[in-house]
Amino acid sequence: MKINWNYIKGFFLIALTVFLVGFAHHRNIGQKVKDVTILFEEGDNLFMDYEMVNKLLIQNGKVVKNEAKSVIDLHKLEANVLSHPMVEDASVFLTVDGLLKTKIKQRTPIARVLSKGSSYYIDKQAKVMPLSPNYSARVVVVSGNVNEKNIEKIYRLVTAILDDDFLSKQIIDVEVKHKDEFVLNTRIGEQRIILGNIEDLNEKFKNLKSFYNKSLNDKTIENYTTLNLKFKNQVVCTKK
Repeated sequence: MKINWNYIKGFFLIALTVFLVGFAHHRNIGQKVKDVTILFEEGDNLFMDYEMVNKLLIQNGKVVKNEAKSVIDLHKLEANVLSHPMVEDASVFLTVDGLLKTKIKQRTPIARVLSKGSSYYIDKQAKVMPLSPNYSARVVVVSGNVNEKNIEKIYRLVTAILDDDFLSKQIIDVEVKHKDEFVLNTRIGEQRIILGNIEDLNEKFKNLKSFYNKSLNDKTIENYTTLNLKFKNQVVCTKK
């Protein structure tokens, strides 16, 4: 009977592969976490520092360094990091050489709220974000009658301001009045802009920029103390 050496070679090759995979798996699960590395995705001005993140990478009351890789619950550790209000996104994973790596994307604030003795940020996703002891962002300041119900309106207003090159340089803070009406304070001329509500916001800002183009050109902007945008298709000014 003729021996089929190709079948025998194939069998041994499969057996060798299974052995090597099993050996590598056994060796891997017995390996300990050598160290923890933390990578921040954006910039050097960090709201969070490495110590803050390390406190989130705790499992069963213990630090994960020197723990066996087989007992590390990556899902739980990742959930801990994601639960922090300064974190927008995160991933936690183990490398083949025994490192526990954590990649973090921090939230991006667009406004700082100063209201009723409290202070916090609103981020680019309309989420509330706490202040950081490590870094203060230079963003639009919002004060006055701020509450959970009007956060979305504040977000829409501030986003519209930041999306416009001229307004983002001109508007320095926002006051929230009763009935969710807004007053804007300016950098040039120090006028108060009575916006009213955020209905027809694009039209109101279009009228405001037309007024500024004219008054800055003829140098009359300093003659006014308030610019009222509450009236349709016009800017009503109060002189000094």
